[in-house]
Amino acid sequence: MLGAAALVPERPDAADPVDRLDQFRQLARSHALLGHGDAAESPDAYRDMYALLDEEIVESLGAGGLYASAGFLQDRLDAFGEAWGAAAVDVLRVGRLVVGAFQMSDAPGVNSVRVYGRLGGEAALLTTLFREGRPTVYPWSPAPSGASQFVAAWEGPATGQGIRPLRLDLIRQQGDGVRVVWSTTDLFPDRLMARAYSVRGEEIRVRYELHYPGWTPGCDGQTEAEDVFRSSHESGALVRKAGRQLNGWHRELRTTVAQLFDALESRDESSLAKLVPDVQIRRRLPATLRPEAACDAADGTANPQTVSVAATAEHTPWALIFQRGGARWRLAAAAPVLE
Repeated sequence: MLGAAALVPERPDAADPVDRLDQFRQLARSHALLGHGDAAESPDAYRDMYALLDEEIVESLGAGGLYASAGFLQDRLDAFGEAWGAAAVDVLRVGRLVVGAFQMSDAPGVNSVRVYGRLGGEAALLTTLFREGRPTVYPWSPAPSGASQFVAAWEGPATGQGIRPLRLDLIRQQGDGVRVVWSTTDLFPDRLMARAYSVRGEEIRVRYELHYPGWTPGCDGQTEAEDVFRSSHESGALVRKAGRQLNGWHRELRTTVAQLFDALESRDESSLAKLVPDVQIRRRLPATLRPEAACDAADGTANPQTVSVAATAEHTPWALIFQRGGARWRLAAAAPVLE
C-alpha cells in the first residue's frame, strides 16, 4: 500500500501537499526560535501546527480511496513528524472513524487524541481530546449497539523505579462525536501509577502500585497489583476480573509492623507477646518507638525471610529485624543504631 502511495505525487483534488508540509516546517522553526517547548506552554502554542495536520487528514479522507487509507495517512504524517523532530503521530482506523494520537511536547495538556469522520456527508474533524501524558490509541471491538470504540492510553514520565502515571479511557462513537464510557480515573481517583500495561484483543492488563500503611515512595520490592479488565458481552462495559498481587510479602510484613507499633503505644502486652516471642526483646522496646519513613532492607531473595525495618525512639534510630515463620512475621531482634 505504501509503495503504491509513493507513486502518486499528490491527491487529485487537493492543494500541493508539499506546500502544507513546508508551512509546517516553517512553524516548527519559528516555534524553536521563540523558545517554545518548556513545561509552561499550552495547547494554544500548537494551534496552527494542529490545524495543518487536521487539514492534511481531512483532505485525504475527502479524497477517499487510497488517500483515505491508514497506511497512506501514516506515511504522510510521518513526514510531518520528521519536520518537527519531536512529534510522533499515529493513526488508526476504527470503523468509519480515523483516530490520531499526536505527541507534540512533554508539556501538560499539549498532546492530543483527534477523531475524524463524516459530518454532513463531508470529511471533518469531529472531536479533540487533550490530557496529560503521551497518547497511544488501540483498537477495541464494537459495542453491543455496533458503535465503534477504541482505547486511549495517556502515559506520564517514568520515575527512577519505572513507575509512571497512566490513564486509560474506553471511547465510543456517539452520533457525530465520541464519549468516554469508561476510565481508570473512576477507579483510581488519586491517580494510577503503573509499572506496565497491555491492551490486547478485548483485554486490558495493568500492573500498578498499591498504597498501604508502611508503603514508602521510591522503594523497591513493595507490593503491587495486576488487574485484568474485559468487556461484558451483554453491556459492553469493562469489568474487572480477579487479579493478583506481586511481592505480597511486603504488605503482610507491614501489617505486622503496624500492629507492633500500635501494641507498643497502647502497652498491649498480650499482642506484644504474639508479635515479639522473645521476652528479653520485648522488655527492651521503648513505648516511644515510632516508624521511620525509609526503605526496608530485605535479605535479597525474591521471597525474603528476614527484613530490617527502620524506627526511631526519642530521636535515636533503631533497627527492627523481622523474620518470617510460615505465613507470619515476628520481631526477632531490635537495637539502637550506633552512629
